Amino acid sequence: MRCMILCLKLGLIFVLLLSVPVPIKAFSRNYMQCEYAVKKWASSSLVSEVKDDKHALRDLLFFLHIPRTGGRTYFYCFLKKLYSKSQECPRSYDKKPHCRLLSTHDDYSMISKLPSEKTSVVTILRDPIDRVFSTYEFSVEVAARFLVHPNLTSVARMAQYKRRNASIVSTMDVWPWKYLVPWMIEDLFARRDARKLRGQSHLEASNPYDMEDILMPLHEYINDSIARDIIHNGATFQIAGLTNYSYFAESHEVRHCVLRYQTLGGYVLEVAKKRLDNMLYVGLTENHRGSATMFANVVGEQVISKHTTSSSSTDVGTDDLEKSSLHTVMRSDANYQGKNTYQMLKNVSSINKDEASRENSTAAKLMEAYASCISTLRKAQAQRRINSLKQISPANFTKDARHQVPEPIIQEIASLNSLDMELYTYAKNIFKKQQEHAMQSVVYADRPSSTLPNSTYSNSCSPHYWKSLSVATTGLFLLLYISVFPNARRQSKTKLSVFYHICINSQPQRNVIVEGA
Repeated sequence: MRCMILCLKLGLIFVLLLSVPVPIKAFSRNYMQCEYAVKKWASSSLVSEVKDDKHALRDLLFFLHIPRTGGRTYFYCFLKKLYSKSQECPRSYDKKPHCRLLSTHDDYSMISKLPSEKTSVVTILRDPIDRVFSTYEFSVEVAARFLVHPNLTSVARMAQYKRRNASIVSTMDVWPWKYLVPWMIEDLFARRDARKLRGQSHLEASNPYDMEDILMPLHEYINDSIARDIIHNGATFQIAGLTNYSYFAESHEVRHCVLRYQTLGGYVLEVAKKRLDNMLYVGLTENHRGSATMFANVVGEQVISKHTTSSSSTDVGTDDLEKSSLHTVMRSDANYQGKNTYQMLKNVSSINKDEASRENSTAAKLMEAYASCISTLRKAQAQRRINSLKQISPANFTKDARHQVPEPIIQEIASLNSLDMELYTYAKNIFKKQQEHAMQSVVYADRPSSTLPNSTYSNSCSPHYWKSLSVATTGLFLLLYISVFPNARRQSKTKLSVFYHICINSQPQRNVIVEGA
C-alpha cells in the first residue's frame, strides 16, 4: 500500500515537472545547433561585407532584382540604354568574365561567383504587403495564360509543350516563378475541371481575392508551405543570399534553421541590412520618380563617365539593340501572341534611336528616355495582363479590389513578413541618406537649371560659389607666402599666377541636383 502511494506521488511530481514550460534553448539540442550555425554564418558574412567606397561604380554592376519591385522597367529603360548587348553577362559569369552588367533574380550568393572586390550591387525594395499582393496576382496572371491551350491539363503536359518550344525563354525558367507558376497552374487546372464536373458556368465576382471556384484564395495562398518557403520575407532572404536557389554551401542549413526557429531571423536581418549599407544604390518602388532620378544620377552618370573614358567601350548597332531588347522583353511573355502588344514591345526597344551615342548622353537625357520608355512598356504590360485575366473572368485584380481584402489578412501578411517589414523601413532610411549624399556629389554636367524638372539646386555648390572660394583661398595663400618669404616676391609672381589659373579652372562647373519632394 505504501509502495503504491509512493509511486502515485512520484508520478504526480513527474507530471508536474513535465507541465512546467522549459526554455527551448536549455534543452533543445537542435535549437542550439541551429543557433550556432546561423551565428557562424552571420558573423562571417558581416566581416566579408567591408567595402572601401560604396559610392564609386566598380567594373561590374550586379543588379539584384527582387521580384515585383519594378526592376524589369529599370532593366529595359535604364540598363539596356547604358550597356550594350556585348557588355551583358550570362548567368554563368565565368563564361564571359569581362562583361560589365549582370541583371538577375539570383540572390546575393551570386556574388560568390563574381569578383566581389570589383563588383557594385544595386537593388530595389518594395512595401512587403504590396509585394505579396503583386506576387499573388502575377502568379495567377502567368498561370492563366496556359488556360488558352485546351490540351494542357497538367503541369506534366505543359512541360512537354515547353520542350517543343525550347528556343523561347519563358517566365518559368526564372526564379521564383519556376516554382510559383507551376503550382498555380495545377491549381487553376484543378478548379477548372471541378467546375466542369459540377456543370457550373455562371460565375460572379465580388472579391477577386476570394473566388475559390476559379482560383486559390489569397488567404490559402499566403498560408501554403510554398509561400512560406519562397515568398514571405523574400527580400530579406534574397539580399542575405539564403533563398532555395542559393550558391552558398551553408545556405540550406541556415535557411532551414531560420524557417524553423523564427527568433533566429534577426541574424539574417542584420546581414541583409549590412549588405544594403554597402550597395551603390537602393531604390524604393513606392517612390518611383525619386528612385528613378536617383538611379540616373548615382548609377547612370558613372556608367556614362566610364563609357566616355574607357577605350574598350563600344556601341551596338540600332538593329542589334532592337533585336536584343525585343527578345528580352518577349522572354517572359512567350505564350502571348497579340500583334498590338508585339508592336508596342518593338517600340520600347527602338526608343532613343535618334539620340547621340552613349558617350554623348547625360543623366538628364537618360531620364527623358526613361520616361518615354516606361510609358510604352506599361502599355504593353497592361495589354498582356488584360488578355491573361480574360481566361479567369470575372476575376480581375485592381488597386481598388485590394481594399476588399479583410484587415486580419493584411495583418497576417505583415506578420508573416516581419523581417521584410523591418528591412523596408531600413531601406527608406538608406534612401534618405542617398539623397543627402546626392546634394553634395551627384551632378549634371553643363545642364541649365531651367531644363531640369522637379529639381532643386544647391546655390552653395554653384560655379560662382566655387570661383569665390578659389579667389579667397588664393588670396590667403598669397598673403601667407609674402609674409613668410618677403624676399621672394618678384620670383614668385609667375608661380602664383599659374597657381591662381589652375585653382580657378579646376573647380567643377556643374550643378548639384536633388529630386524634389
